[in-house]
Amino acid sequence: MKDITSKQITLRTASAEGKVLCGKEAIHLIRTNSLPKGDLFNTAKAAAMLAAKNTANLIPHCHPVAIEGMDIQFETFDSENGAGQGGVKISIEAKSIGRTGIEMEVLTAVSVAALTIYDLLKPVDKNLKITDVTLTNKKGGKTDKKFVAKPGLTAAILVCSDSTAAGTREDKSGLIIKEMLLAHSVEIADYKIVPDKRKGIQECIKDWVDKDIPFIFTTGGTGLGPRDKTTDAIKELFERDAPGIAEAMRSFGQQRTPFAMLSRSTAGIVGKSIVVALPGSSNGARESLEAILPGVFHGRDMILGGGH
Repeated sequence: MKDITSKQITLRTASAEGKVLCGKEAIHLIRTNSLPKGDLFNTAKAAAMLAAKNTANLIPHCHPVAIEGMDIQFETFDSENGAGQGGVKISIEAKSIGRTGIEMEVLTAVSVAALTIYDLLKPVDKNLKITDVTLTNKKGGKTDKKFVAKPGLTAAILVCSDSTAAGTREDKSGLIIKEMLLAHSVEIADYKIVPDKRKGIQECIKDWVDKDIPFIFTTGGTGLGPRDKTTDAIKELFERDAPGIAEAMRSFGQQRTPFAMLSRSTAGIVGKSIVVALPGSSNGARESLEAILPGVFHGRDMILGGGH
């Protein structure tokens, strides 16, 4: 199964539909609730719910999903102008709060509901057809269009480390940040390594703010050690705090290691730039970015006067 531990827990919705085609007599029996095997809609509804709940048991690579809500609708329709077949249309929508989407659950629910309807109708109609099973909508997660970074965004990366600046330690976290930003089509405007000293850190950030680089990510110097100065240096520049960003990073990290609570990672606004101080460890930088990307990109629109 695909590793989804890096994904954020978000509200996810999906809807799907399908049809079972049948003749006029079968439609009449459905509408009058006169089928030999009994009530069609309640039986098919129960089958759809059971199918959705058991999707992970039926499809090998599907993760178990908590289904928070499901709406199941059936509609009978007649053939157009007396030609072809009428039938039953199945429409299902579901919601889940989790790390992975719920589209397979609604598709499975529609498919099994259609099979159940087929089973109930086969004693009275020998020309049944299941058709048009399709996903009609999907929202939530990083693939949601509203979370995708707009074209042309730029960012700068500042590695704050005495040993890395001295050449005795190889930078890893800065390169991880670069790779993750590029994966979101964000252009890297600059990348620098400086000692963990107040003056150098502040001068570099001020220069990038003057150049209107919308996102500035620092890495290193966010711990409790005597040489961890980055957080203090950056906070002195903030015109406004953005505490929700730091809260999201620590909450995400705390689900993976109890040491996340020791991070002093911070975020705020300087000029028209969002400055985010990330941990210096490779895992800390990666997980903190996983927690806030791509949602943090929306902050630029808000700074420029856009709404939520």
